[in-house]
Amino acid sequence: MPYVSAQDERVKLTPPNGESKVLLHSCCAPCSGELMEAFVYSKIDFTIFFYNPNIHPKEEYEIRKNENIRFAGKMNIPFIDADYDRDHWFKRAKGMEWAPERGKRCSMCFDMRFERSAFYAVEHGFKIFTSSLGISRWKDMTQVNQSGMRAASRYPGLVYWTYNWRKGGGAQRMYAISKREQFYQQEYCGCVYSLRDTNLWRLQKGQNRIEKGVNYYGSYRPPH
Repeated sequence: MPYVSAQDERVKLTPPNGESKVLLHSCCAPCSGELMEAFVYSKIDFTIFFYNPNIHPKEEYEIRKNENIRFAGKMNIPFIDADYDRDHWFKRAKGMEWAPERGKRCSMCFDMRFERSAFYAVEHGFKIFTSSLGISRWKDMTQVNQSGMRAASRYPGLVYWTYNWRKGGGAQRMYAISKREQFYQQEYCGCVYSLRDTNLWRLQKGQNRIEKGVNYYGSYRPPH
């Protein structure tokens, strides 16, 4: 059953233009878990589209993807495993290696992922698509939404759903679901540059480098 906190009851969602079918671009299980349960609760017909060639290294990519597959399978939600074309991502990121978080490199990254999502949506009969990227407090929601709308504008009739997934207790439920499901706890955004910058920050603070594949919400699991 979908998670509903005792303190904050869910509100049923209605996609734009009265549509009932949505393509959900998912960046990871912790961020998409709340949207997935909200969609099920709202009786929205949706499919998960996992396209995240930014995630580095491949080991980290597979862990994040498999956590999302696990939860989608538990909820009986269709899951589309898109290409891991990281060479293309690195070509687009060239010259932006030292851009700050929430800067132009992040816009490029959102654009790339949403362009592919929008193309898939049109090819498979979806008129609405959205993403779990905006629910994270580490992301600039306006920046995410602008990329989504840019991608949608390429196709007449396609709409990017700019709903604020954090409101109405969404951000709190995201963490509650992550703990309940013991999702893998990511310690950096995903790309090699965010990994680099996070480790640099940690070293400056006298902290240890990131250990991939170790930390899970609500528990500890040894590396596979």
